[in-house]
Amino acid sequence: METDPAPSLSDTVYARLTELLGTEAFPEGARLPGENELARRFAVSRPVLRQALARLRAEGRLESRKGSGTYVRQVALPALPPIGFGPLGNIPDVRAFLEFRCGVESAMAAEAARRDDAAALRHLARARDALAAETHAGRPSIEADIAFHQAVAEASGNRFFVAVMAALAEQTRFSIRLTRELSDTPDAERFATIRREHGRIAEAILAGDAEAAGAAMAEHLRGGILRLFGG
Repeated sequence: METDPAPSLSDTVYARLTELLGTEAFPEGARLPGENELARRFAVSRPVLRQALARLRAEGRLESRKGSGTYVRQVALPALPPIGFGPLGNIPDVRAFLEFRCGVESAMAAEAARRDDAAALRHLARARDALAAETHAGRPSIEADIAFHQAVAEASGNRFFVAVMAALAEQTRFSIRLTRELSDTPDAERFATIRREHGRIAEAILAGDAEAAGAAMAEHLRGGILRLFGG
């Protein structure tokens, strides 16, 4: 008999925050504590926390104010319904998923470059640096990888990009693990590729070059398809 998969850490943090929003702990209109404090409170890493916060922002429960922080919105405001894509069931499903991401995230990266939101770009730069640090240390870096792509979504300023990326976190996690398990590339070379490809995406977005940002994202995701399926 099949059992439901255990919730991810970001799902757990999301559920706990959802319970607290609108209560005395985090009343409507209140400013949330900083990421470091929240991460300590929930005993998770900042990338995991950011996934939960991004999902709540996409649902309209939280609001980021430039230069000020993240605030609890009115609970009565309509929220986007949760998106469910279901697990990846087979290898063709994985390929279709990566091709879908290529189209969506290329447009997302281009929009992030066009929007040029200073606060969001600083967050993106931190996500890039965190991913680079994880790979330099030889750690798996899966959560940092997901957090980087979520930061690109947030930089686009489009809540639908944010919602889709938050909903795809588990599928993204699975596809990254699968690609790495099937890869015969040495770890050092693979980590260098991760840094280089994500670095190019961030560089183009930070430079405000929409065409280069979209192309860099497409190259990164198509590279994943090639690494997993070959030519």
